[in-house]
Amino acid sequence: MKKIKIAIIGIGHLGARHLKIYSELSDQVEIIGVCDIKEDRALAQQYKTPFFADYHQLAGKIDAVCICVPTLLHYEIARFFLNNGIHTFIEKPITTTLEQADELVALAKKADLRLQIGHVERFNAAFQSIKHFTKDPLFIECHRLNHFPNRSLDIGVVMDLMIHDIDIVLGLISCPIERIDAVGVNVLTPLDDIASVRLTFANGCVCNLTASRISDEVLRKIRLFQKDTYISLDYVKQEAFIYKRHARQILKHALPIEQHEPLKKENEHFIACVRDHKRPLIAGEEGREALKVALEITQQIRLRIHKPNGPGKK
Repeated sequence: MKKIKIAIIGIGHLGARHLKIYSELSDQVEIIGVCDIKEDRALAQQYKTPFFADYHQLAGKIDAVCICVPTLLHYEIARFFLNNGIHTFIEKPITTTLEQADELVALAKKADLRLQIGHVERFNAAFQSIKHFTKDPLFIECHRLNHFPNRSLDIGVVMDLMIHDIDIVLGLISCPIERIDAVGVNVLTPLDDIASVRLTFANGCVCNLTASRISDEVLRKIRLFQKDTYISLDYVKQEAFIYKRHARQILKHALPIEQHEPLKKENEHFIACVRDHKRPLIAGEEGREALKVALEITQQIRLRIHKPNGPGKK
């Protein structure tokens, strides 16, 4: 099997994790190099791969690229690689604007290139275990809480954390959103650090999403309520339970789950799509739709934060 030649752009916290995983997939990929604006070559030396100070130097040397830079740079870098015939993986969110996302999607389609967006929760073993049991949810509740990250501070909590749940919900409900009601506050940064959102879909389903990046605890859960069924999923523990009504009782069933590292499954999926010329599970179009909703939520929150006497005003 021919190995896919790949490079990682941006070797901060997340890029370093991608680099480690790709090094473990040495039977499928060949790491041609890593690139970062900071000329820290320690990771390149650790994984015995060349370091590039300028990503333009990688054109013509690779089949695929993994982009893990700050969101503001996604469009510029991805556009360069797509224009050079290179399959592209971009960490979420896809870009900062819908116009940029549309251009990347069009470039990939025109050149028949794979464009995958890093919405990693789709590859969580617990989520994969419930997909066959979800049918016409009536109400969905998502909670995603994290410690203050000291990174990804170029975007707010909606773009950083909540967008995972937005993508999940859009994948579960195949009808348009009719209404978005969002509130949020900035606490430690100028951007939204806490957000609470209600999405109302055309079929009547309602989804409440809560995200915080200033929490004492790490919590990533989703609960789905359907007719006669309630599903509870924990992304961190990778466990899921189904509660069903039986006569006058509610019976609880634990779903059998073979736990795995979601990021590794995500990377394996990208490589398989490149190798087998298949459409990624979360292609540019899905990344664009999650971005569209996240931007609308962010706009509502920012108007609230910055209005006179609003939250964040002193």
